[in-house]
Amino acid sequence: MSVTKRVLLAAPRGYCAGVDRAVEAVERALEHHGAPIYVRKEIVHNRFVVETLSERGAIFVDETDEVPEGARVVFSAHGVSPAVHAEAAARNLATIDATCPLVTKVHKEAVRFARRDMDILLIGHDGHEEVEGTAGEAPEHVQLVDGPDAVDSVTVRDPENVVWLSQTTLSVDEVMETVRRLRERFPALQDPPSDDICYATQNRQVAVKKIAPRVDVMIVVGSANSSNSVRLVEVALEAGAGAAYRVDRVRELQDEWLEGAATVGVTSGASVPEILVREVIERLDALGFSDVEEVRTATEDLMFSLPKELRADLKKAGKLQRGHRPELQVNAS
Repeated sequence: MSVTKRVLLAAPRGYCAGVDRAVEAVERALEHHGAPIYVRKEIVHNRFVVETLSERGAIFVDETDEVPEGARVVFSAHGVSPAVHAEAAARNLATIDATCPLVTKVHKEAVRFARRDMDILLIGHDGHEEVEGTAGEAPEHVQLVDGPDAVDSVTVRDPENVVWLSQTTLSVDEVMETVRRLRERFPALQDPPSDDICYATQNRQVAVKKIAPRVDVMIVVGSANSSNSVRLVEVALEAGAGAAYRVDRVRELQDEWLEGAATVGVTSGASVPEILVREVIERLDALGFSDVEEVRTATEDLMFSLPKELRADLKKAGKLQRGHRPELQVNAS
């Protein structure tokens, strides 16, 4: 008797509120102001999204000084430091700040603790845009802690006046292990007033933990530079998945990964449009995995308003109302 091949589809998955807001900000800026619209860094960490917006007239740059003086620039969802805002002002740029409000919250926490002259231990990955932006709020007070193994090298001025913050897209378990080790060294370590790991990151990890013990293979859709997507692979393996792989697009899915598998799990990072997940589901269906069960662990209904600069422009033009916009289209390539 043949074994029924099935797919367990994690929910929630894909776009979070901050990503949806940032992508829409670029789309609406292009519609209202026309191309080109400059974007500092990738608006979100997804190659397909960046390529699609580029085709519509967005120009992605690494640094503010690459934007022509007086032009319009969007700051990515990951946030920027005060120094970047100052550089933009010096070049007379019209800015649209699409920083995720949950990242902005961490920025404000860094400023507040720096005013109290505390040492701030920022748990995060070196070189990530979000970390650079947060650290830039109080560079003399922030020290990066890149995971549990970095704890032993941490030094502080006063062990009684230390607080930790974190990058919003990390593994919850890794952050808690890092905090545990930090507290062993600094028992007076203070917690942030609220959890820094974003709700979407946590929800996607919880969903993966729920289905991982039931799957032979977990497929995570997401780009290599997407921290939360990479974490989902790790979470799946730690939670009991037989194997786990990350793919940017369905063309990266290798048939040999599925040899002998009866149950495949599918999820996607918080910057991934649903249409890329549907590509994978269709491919799995062609390979015989036609029974699809969605496993939901939470329902998300949070929405963020558009960046204030863009809202002001759209309000003047009578175009402020938000509506459902067409799904990003997939190219055949």
